[in-house]
Amino acid sequence: MLARACALVVAASLMGGGVAAAEEPQPSAAQMMDDLMFGRGSVGGPFTLTDPSGKSHLDSEFRGKLMIVYFGYTFCPDVCPTDLMAITQALDALGNDAAGIQPVFITIDPERDNAVMAEYLRAFHPSFIGLTGAPEQIRKVANSYKAFYARVEDPRTNEYSIDHSGVIYLMGRDGKYLGFMPPQTAPDRLTEILRKYLAGG
Repeated sequence: MLARACALVVAASLMGGGVAAAEEPQPSAAQMMDDLMFGRGSVGGPFTLTDPSGKSHLDSEFRGKLMIVYFGYTFCPDVCPTDLMAITQALDALGNDAAGIQPVFITIDPERDNAVMAEYLRAFHPSFIGLTGAPEQIRKVANSYKAFYARVEDPRTNEYSIDHSGVIYLMGRDGKYLGFMPPQTAPDRLTEILRKYLAGG
């Protein structure tokens, strides 16, 4: 499993930042990290979400391809754009083989992202699909992937940020979980991992 060597990096990512009450129930960051790291329970599962145009997408429509799943938000100042660019560079490095991979960006901030996600994703690989939904739908999908996120209010500005794990998930051609890569995984390492699984490894 990809996850085994990543414990310290992911632990730091999951536990960093402030603590805020989530809009929907979810396990603690520590529990989700432990479950992900030690293979407790399943990861992933069926979902139905919508793209910025309002078209519904089921996870099953991506069968036959590897699927990269990333939970993030467009107002993220650093981790999200860095990871999305790393994924983009890895897909570019794969050339024509990248056609066998479907990258999916699932917003954890539909309140702000629904109107701007399509434009935001134009900065990254053209195969990216952005998905959104009602907050409770997104929370359910995130929980199934053991993806932690929590809104953090700033009383000084009346604005908010979102603490989140920033994990890059890789799902197989059959929709089953293959493993995860931690935030800020280098593009060449992503390319290496993706090439391995494209070859059936």
